[in-house]
Amino acid sequence: MAALVLDGKQCAKETEERLAKQVAKLKERTGGTPILATILVGADPSSATYVKMKGNACRRVGMDSLAIELPETTTTEELLAKIEDLNANPDVHGILLQHPVPEQINERACFDAIAAHKDVDGVTCLGFGRMAMKEPAFGAATPAGVMRLLEAYDIDIEGKHAVVVGRSPILGKPMAMMLLNANATVTICHSRTQNLSDIVKQADIIVGAVGKPELIKADWIKDGAIVIDAGYHQGGIGDIELAPLYERASAITPVPGGVGPMTINTLILQTLESGLKQLS
Repeated sequence: MAALVLDGKQCAKETEERLAKQVAKLKERTGGTPILATILVGADPSSATYVKMKGNACRRVGMDSLAIELPETTTTEELLAKIEDLNANPDVHGILLQHPVPEQINERACFDAIAAHKDVDGVTCLGFGRMAMKEPAFGAATPAGVMRLLEAYDIDIEGKHAVVVGRSPILGKPMAMMLLNANATVTICHSRTQNLSDIVKQADIIVGAVGKPELIKADWIKDGAIVIDAGYHQGGIGDIELAPLYERASAITPVPGGVGPMTINTLILQTLESGLKQLS
């Protein structure tokens, strides 16, 4: 039986249609427009492309974006000062610091300098802790997008064994906590896990979030599993060997077109939610 394809591109498009209506109503009621500030440090082409995509997504739903570009030589202190300016700016409702930053910058210190109510990308330690404790917080955009995609397709999570391969602070760890909060039983693995294939074979839900092209092999994954690939690498491949799984999995996220569109869409959704609170 063919797997159900979890179409993140279509889900994001449908969400944007709803968001555009909400933004229009907010403008009519308050005269204000939600604004996402994006900070790009350096001239990495991939990062510049991602920032541009996020700005375009804002404009598609009627929101504004404020693009801030800083030189490769920017120091931690200079970046912190810029973040503090944005924290204090009442016209800015969300702040995105594009990852990665140049190596001389303390990225974690800069992430954590973002005010919690403007942390729409879910990157702060405070936001992670509040999310993990099921307190109000903006979730990290990619795992929150995965959860929204599963919900859109009525994928049942409760009681299932989820294996998350990856432990990054903005993907693997928050993904595991979100699944745990949805009543899955969660195992966290990574590239150094011993007997990784044996653990993956136990998964009802497998999440590839390790950042290594096709590290997770199709024959490790049992028939009927829900396959979530959060990776993207040159050549349009993810962290999981997906091709053989379209006839074996019960549900699968394509690469590209699965998790990726939901990441940006979740960022825009959470910026609107922040704007609704602040403008109201």
